[in-house]
Amino acid sequence: MFPKGMNPKKLKQMMKQMGINVEVINDVKEVKIVTKDKELIFKDAEVTIMDVKGSKTYQITGIPEEKEISSIKREDIDLVMEKAGVTEEDAKKALEETDGDIAAAIMKLMDN
Repeated sequence: MFPKGMNPKKLKQMMKQMGINVEVINDVKEVKIVTKDKELIFKDAEVTIMDVKGSKTYQITGIPEEKEISSIKREDIDLVMEKAGVTEEDAKKALEETDGDIAAAIMKLMDN
């Protein structure tokens, strides 16, 4: 991590003189980044905060698990499951195919 031949203690002292403070957050269980269409979940991530004159930068090191985010609401899935008598997977698929139209999803499943 440190430049070859550079004393870590001296490097830390130089960074402090330049107004750079580095802090490691210990015992991180999970870091989650949520975007419009997916989530990145880092389990047991290493998180470092670099504070340069009041501006903080967070560095996350780890392997993310990626999850797609569905725009279908949980209660809509439950309603379609109940009314059409189908599994969660079938209800969700029908709602996705009908762009979230509950009635159309139920009708589609009842016709099969």
